[in-house]
Amino acid sequence: MDEKIRFDIEFPIHASPQLLYQYISTPSGLSEWFSDNVNSRGELFTFIWDDSEEQAKLLSKKSDERVKFRWVADEDDKAVFFEIKIQVDEITKDVSIIVTDFAEEDEVDQAKMLWDNQISSLKQVLGST
Repeated sequence: MDEKIRFDIEFPIHASPQLLYQYISTPSGLSEWFSDNVNSRGELFTFIWDDSEEQAKLLSKKSDERVKFRWVADEDDKAVFFEIKIQVDEITKDVSIIVTDFAEEDEVDQAKMLWDNQISSLKQVLGST
């Protein structure tokens, strides 16, 4: 397997950190924009799309700030994870979501496009487009 490369993308978003956190950290919130359905049992989240599903382990979270997951398929590579972080500019109070993820070199652009689509869905759900 090729080594995965880290990338970060920032998305300005018009929503409060408290509201955003509900959409990035709970099965019901994630199922509104990230996948068709989400189930969780403890730290194990199952993301369901059409006829496929992927499991991810919740590695850490901080209320109103961030969640960090690792796909079970990537369990052997402890350096690989995906994180959704809520950032508030101290001066302007503008809110952004910063996504950190990993992809193989030839898949980084595709992964960024996927996140762009996912965050667009989140903005639609929030009425923040």
